[in-house]
Amino acid sequence: MARRFEGDQLVIASHNKGKVREIADLLRPFNVQVFSATDLDLPEPEETGYTFLANAELKARAAATGANMPALADDSGLAVAVLEGAPGIYSARWGGKNKNFDLAMNRVHRALIGKSDKSAAFICALALAWPDGHVESFEGRVEGHIVEPGRGENGFGYDAIFQAVGQNLTFGEMDPDEKHTISHRADAFNQLVKACFSK
Repeated sequence: MARRFEGDQLVIASHNKGKVREIADLLRPFNVQVFSATDLDLPEPEETGYTFLANAELKARAAATGANMPALADDSGLAVAVLEGAPGIYSARWGGKNKNFDLAMNRVHRALIGKSDKSAAFICALALAWPDGHVESFEGRVEGHIVEPGRGENGFGYDAIFQAVGQNLTFGEMDPDEKHTISHRADAFNQLVKACFSK
């Protein structure tokens, strides 16, 4: 049985403003005071895991220890089928040292030149860690395909080039509330809430 979250304060183990905003929005109904890793001046640990779950757990444990409060970490990215799942756990790094996602999206488009299969998935691993080292982990995904050129100014990361199955808009074109209902992060978050938050 999963450990329940009983507190009223939580650190989001990320320095990515877009990611922090999305997770904070999802947490709003639970009346939890949210801090980011930036707010608490927590260092960003090196992501040495080989899966989204391993990296999420690594970041959550580091933040929970550093802040001495429960921490929620996300490791997420784009997995393109014909690229054997790349950029995958290296999604942010495809944007170079400055994590420039315009550069990263162009790199995806260049890699797909001449390829007919544009199918892809967004994957999100969430890990909730406590200062004593206990971790609960969940993984969500949403299937879709890559569009070129990218469309939309909403969201962050690869959102402008990803269109989910059954949708006419890219994640970059969607209203954030609409995206929250179908995204990979929402899928993982719903599993987390059911296991650790809901009464």
